[in-house]
Amino acid sequence: MAKRSRVALVIETSTSYGRRILRGIRRYAHTHQSWSIFLEQRDLSGEPPPWIKNWDGDGIISRITTRGMVEDARRLKIPLIDLTDRHETLSLHQVWSNDGAIARLGAEHLIERGFRNFGFCGFSHEIWAGRRRDAFVEAAGRAGSECRIYESPWFGRDAHPWELEQKQIMAWLSALPKPAGVMACNDYRGQHVLDACGRLDLAVPEEIAVIGVDDEEELCELCEPPLSSVVPNAEMVGYKAAELLDLLMAGGQAVEPRLEIPPIAVVTRQSTDVLAIDDPEIAAAVRYIRENACRGAKVEDILDDVPISRSILERRFRKYLGLSPQSLIRQTRLKRVKQLLVDTDLTLARISTLAGFRHQEHMCVLFKKEIGDSPGAYRRKVQGASPFIDS
Repeated sequence: MAKRSRVALVIETSTSYGRRILRGIRRYAHTHQSWSIFLEQRDLSGEPPPWIKNWDGDGIISRITTRGMVEDARRLKIPLIDLTDRHETLSLHQVWSNDGAIARLGAEHLIERGFRNFGFCGFSHEIWAGRRRDAFVEAAGRAGSECRIYESPWFGRDAHPWELEQKQIMAWLSALPKPAGVMACNDYRGQHVLDACGRLDLAVPEEIAVIGVDDEEELCELCEPPLSSVVPNAEMVGYKAAELLDLLMAGGQAVEPRLEIPPIAVVTRQSTDVLAIDDPEIAAAVRYIRENACRGAKVEDILDDVPISRSILERRFRKYLGLSPQSLIRQTRLKRVKQLLVDTDLTLARISTLAGFRHQEHMCVLFKKEIGDSPGAYRRKVQGASPFIDS
């Protein structure tokens, strides 16, 4: 019987993100290699276990990577896969969530709801939060808007006491032009923003709409109102990390030093469930598209539901949303295609029908043009074949 590889998982079990990573690792191990796993209950802010310095194992996957741990792994000649996004580069091999794509998805969610004033609430000195901030600011700029930023330390001696922190967030929110769409760097920060809105008696989502990241379901549902959130593909992070570690333990070489996994979708809850458009006819048209685009609705159908001329509809759409009604219909359908490619194993023909396309070929051409990958390549990227292995 072949010897089972001994793998240490230095991954926090205190967050849903960490637990989803573990689920992805488990899925890989159950379908490819049977590993002997070393795992302790951990917190993200903790230190690596002391036994790792002299561990007699075959591989490490870590979310709490330090420079010392990397040096120990090199000294022990053990491959280490770094999942820690709180620094730029420590290890030779990283698998991370794509922070830029996460922020762009959050910005797109708010822009589609008609917001033209934006804020980003983050944590200073956290590189992952900085990447999300920069991408969100860039997305707001492309929409012709500025973004106001609030940041403060998350951990350590410089972190603010709760009451002081909330007072500072309240002052920042008070100064934002309303209505405003605010992205928080994660769901914990989103809860801070919603608490401050409640203290200020700001209407959410009508005056301030808030979206977080990670979809920590219990936390999001405990917020008042419940918090919308971008869902990273943490399970795929775990799966790809396990796949890469297996390759390295077998003596293979990785083609790419870092893989960044795109997010899955936005879970919309009450904190962003609004259209920030002060034109009731255009708000009704946007709502009609969201509800009916994947049923094959066309611009003519909108005009049957909203009694205005096509030229007025087109002009007001560009004024409030910066795009045409047909463009929003396409975007809505393509979002559905992406969701079905990630979440299901349905055929492209079936996906085409469910997303409102009359012809699969049209869907594929449009998807390639807008997304940059064919539907099949996109599905493989988020579900299947490894980009690490040079085939």
